[in-house]
Amino acid sequence: MDFGDVYSGRYVSLRCLGVGAQGMVCTALDNDTKQHVAIKKLSRPFQNVIHAKRAYRELKLMKLVNHPNIIRLLNAFTPQKTLEEFQDVYLVMELMDADLCQVIRMELDQERMSYLLYQMLCGIKHLHSAGIIHRDLKPSNIAVSTSCCLKILDFGLARTAGTSTMTPYVVTRYYRAPEVVLEMGYKENVDIWSVGCIMAEMIIGEVLFPGSDHIDQWNKIIEQLGTPSQDFMMRLQPFTRNFVENRPEYPGVSFERLFPDEKFPSDNNTEYGRQKILQARDLLSKMLVIDPERRISVDEALKHPYFGTWYDENEVNAPAPGLYDHSVDECENTLEQWKELIYKEVMEYDAINGTKSLDLNSNRT
Repeated sequence: MDFGDVYSGRYVSLRCLGVGAQGMVCTALDNDTKQHVAIKKLSRPFQNVIHAKRAYRELKLMKLVNHPNIIRLLNAFTPQKTLEEFQDVYLVMELMDADLCQVIRMELDQERMSYLLYQMLCGIKHLHSAGIIHRDLKPSNIAVSTSCCLKILDFGLARTAGTSTMTPYVVTRYYRAPEVVLEMGYKENVDIWSVGCIMAEMIIGEVLFPGSDHIDQWNKIIEQLGTPSQDFMMRLQPFTRNFVENRPEYPGVSFERLFPDEKFPSDNNTEYGRQKILQARDLLSKMLVIDPERRISVDEALKHPYFGTWYDENEVNAPAPGLYDHSVDECENTLEQWKELIYKEVMEYDAINGTKSLDLNSNRT
């Protein structure tokens, strides 16, 4: 692992966690706070305009949000000394114990499952209250601690509701809502579909709609949920509508068959457990709705009886994020302009959290 020259005087005892499309992540000890943190090196943020814009959006949104169920940005820095040299962006964040992919493989009881989903929705509501759509919710973008605290990660694909350009290239395919698959445009409850897919995966232990491409993804959806209504069809673009209408018609599978009792946690034999199963199925039936006009909102989901044990007005209606400059989503800056904007943001953190820049490699464990 090579993180290059970064703040090793402050961040020591590095250990690699992994390398992915979004960048390299390691753990480190923050000598200033004596806490362990995660450090993410953004993957080639200046290779093109798209990557640079994504990096800027992620940095701005992470600085903006402030909620216990959203990962907190603790610091941002670069080892380079000038704008001309600027190449690397490092984000320092809270360290969590696992992602939801690992948790899904465990045996969860009803309480833990509902509590994790409740926290997920609280974090999403915080974003939606500022008109921010995450757009890339999936198990690997959700972190969990050993104390069952959940935090949402990765805001590089987040967009504000109502922006004119809504690209379909969002959300890992398995968690893409029908309106994204069919390029209809979308609003906040596109995230609710993703939560429904994640909840389904937590129950059955496997991906609900594992499409191999966008056509197969649509086929997987309608095979299980049924062919959508004519009203939905009429809102599609002509070419897309022709494709959808020429698919075989499917009646759909009942949620009792999709999510049979035996797939739920083992505490389902009690009266309370049976009630939770019925509530979970009902919630899924309201989230996994093909037509976004009929799909539940985050507010409605949080008020569902399934979360009655956990519902807390102060958590659900926590203060909204600060003001976000919505014009960012529409900006068509050059690569150099995005680079300058990111450099300015990083330097603001450096001014607040400034520490001497040294070689991290010499402090690796």
